[in-house]
Parts: sequence; C-alpha cells; structure tokens
Amino acid sequence: MTRMTYKWTIEHYHQAIAAGCFEDQGVELLKGEIIVMTPERESHAYYNSECADYLKDLLKNFAKVRDAKPITLPNNSEPSPDIAIVKPLVKEYLKHHPYPDDIYWLIEFSKATLRKDLTEKKEIYAEAQIKEYWIVDLINNQLKVFKNLKESDYTTELSLTEGNMSPLAFPDIIIPVKKIISIT
Repeated sequence: MTRMTYKWTIEHYHQAIAAGCFEDQGVELLKGEIIVMTPERESHAYYNSECADYLKDLLKNFAKVRDAKPITLPNNSEPSPDIAIVKPLVKEYLKHHPYPDDIYWLIEFSKATLRKDLTEKKEIYAEAQIKEYWIVDLINNQLKVFKNLKESDYTTELSLTEGNMSPLAFPDIIIPVKKIISIT
C-alpha cells in the first residue's frame, strides 16, 4: 500500500487558519506540509528577544525587524523565522506577510531545531531566493552565516565565534558576532 500525503497550498493553509483549525497549536507551512513548531525553551526565547531588540535599535532607520512572525514564500511555505529583517513597508504587511523580495535576511536561533534549520529550512530559504540566512547555534555557541546564492544554493557558509559581520543588505552596519551569540 502506497502512503500519500496531502500537500497544502498557502491559500488552503490560510483558510484553515481563518477557520480556527490551529488555534491551540504553533504551526508553520514548509513545502506544503504543516509542521508543529517546537516550543521555545528559556535560552531560545531570551536570545531571540534580546537580539531582536538589539537589531531594532541598530536598524531602526533602515529596516523593520519582525520576530516570530510569518513570511510567505513561493514554494508553498510560510515559516515563522525567529527574526526576519525586512523592508519597512509598514501598512503593506496588513495585506500580506513579507515576500522574498521584501526580506533582507533571516535569523533562526537553534538548539532543538538545529538539524532542521541547517537542512530543511536552509534549503527552503535558498530555493525562495532569501539572500542571507543566519543561524545562531546555541549548542556550539556560534553564528552560521549562509549567503551568496547561486542556483538556489548558498555558496558561502561561515561559522563564526568572534569578529564582526555585516549583512549583505547593509555593508556599512557592523555587528559584533559576540553581540549575537552571547547577548548579555
């Protein structure tokens, strides 16, 4: 017997949300599959919140920093990255979540989800042409940076524990790696 799964479209996913199907459950849509999101532990919530606050202050004149809010991607995916740095389109986001062209870069904080963030989410983001993707690896206390897309794959992968990082969208903005991986 062959096992078949139902592939959700973004439209059907939105209809299910509007109908209240997922009210008590954190979910995201990844390549047409509804995935139950792993509950945040204390360290994940702390680093996510502190980093978002830091980036909001740093980028207040350049970008909107959205934490734990959905983005809409063309591959039947609507993930909720921990932090999305997006164009400040203000009321445009009343009509739709940020699309790939609206996104400067994404950040995920990873402990329990490290494997998924390094494989499945990285692939989805690259396929959607997200120009830059950062993972804060809370297990190994390092920043993983993926950038320079070529044919739906990141050609540059960095693992950093110190130094500075400048996002592709804002090369004049200097972000100390320690500020991202060990916010105090």
